[in-house]
Amino acid sequence: MQHLAYIIWDFDPRLFPSLFESIGIEPRWYGVLFATGFLLGFNLMKKMLKHENYPEEWMDSLLIYVMVGTIIGARLGHVFFYDWAYYSQNPGEILMTWKGGLASHGAVVGNITAIWLWSKFKAKMPVLWSLDRVVITIALAGSLIRLGNFLNSEIIGEPADVPWAVIFTRIDMVPRHPTQIYESIGYLLIFLFLHQSYWKKKKGQFKGWIFGWFLMLIFGFRFAIEFFKENQVAFEDGMSLNMGQWLSIPLVFIGAYFVWKSSDRKIEPKEAE
Repeated sequence: MQHLAYIIWDFDPRLFPSLFESIGIEPRWYGVLFATGFLLGFNLMKKMLKHENYPEEWMDSLLIYVMVGTIIGARLGHVFFYDWAYYSQNPGEILMTWKGGLASHGAVVGNITAIWLWSKFKAKMPVLWSLDRVVITIALAGSLIRLGNFLNSEIIGEPADVPWAVIFTRIDMVPRHPTQIYESIGYLLIFLFLHQSYWKKKKGQFKGWIFGWFLMLIFGFRFAIEFFKENQVAFEDGMSLNMGQWLSIPLVFIGAYFVWKSSDRKIEPKEAE
């Protein structure tokens, strides 16, 4: 294979290293994109609350719940789903998120748990009402986070002989599928579909419709894209499907169930549990 035909990627993932190295910190572009996802999601959710005449003040507590749920869920997902053999021997490192290791499936579980708690104890609203709206913002954040993975040269694809293959020089000199970009674009398209469904098709009136489609599309796409990715941990090498795919399958079926059940479950204005 002729390397000149491919994209050479040697991006420094650090944020202005010459500026921050002098004060002993190393922020990354990934963190900027992660925070941008929360910021955009905050404003989008605030717009939806205003549109439905609910208190915009709810956003203060919702943001805290979602941020904590995302980080804890993503970290524990990585610990238990992907690297329990290591962390069971080094439990003191479980909370060291700065060393890397976050799992999107765990983030979803953490988010759902956090949104359930917020709905029950803060907003006093049906949890599906909350989920149908918050997952729109999560799809957008997912797109930005995968872009951050690309900037970090991580979660790389398998070797590929396609014109758009990328050589991540910080990893090796092998042309690979830019699966981070595939996922980023896919999640962005899913976000646009869910956003359109809420604002134009008024699907937010039906409990679980948007949430169900979120699960089906996000994890159906995730299942497919895993065929183009390198396995993230060694134990996956002997599996017919990797861990990400096995975790995605039940979520797709759960999503289908919620879409099916939503057909006759219209939410009345100001409905509370």
